[in-house]
Amino acid sequence: MYLIIALGLALVVWPGVLHHAEPWGLSQGVVKCMLAAFSLLCVVGIRYPLQMLPVLFWEMSWKTLWLLLVALPAWQSGTMDDSIVGTAFECAVAIIIPLAMPWRYVVDHYIRKTGDRWRAAAA
Repeated sequence: MYLIIALGLALVVWPGVLHHAEPWGLSQGVVKCMLAAFSLLCVVGIRYPLQMLPVLFWEMSWKTLWLLLVALPAWQSGTMDDSIVGTAFECAVAIIIPLAMPWRYVVDHYIRKTGDRWRAAAA
């Protein structure tokens, strides 16, 4: 999963990050930099897949939210344009993340496991 994401972003995002002629607007700059950073974290995830699961949680979460809060209402109201359709398709590809997720590990380490203390125990 990490490799697929890293390669996809390397092909789509990094050429624009490395070779942009015009200054970016605020939103475009934020998106490009966040996606570039995300791709680097996915490269780390290739080496440390379980430790980097929060990266996949983030990817799955934002795409699910976008589909539910942006694409679905646009579809229901008949206002989907080409950019929403394209982004919806890109987000829908994330459906493979839950299929690849090691759910037993997730439940054992993120739900059942006792959380870390915020402060050191009194001596």
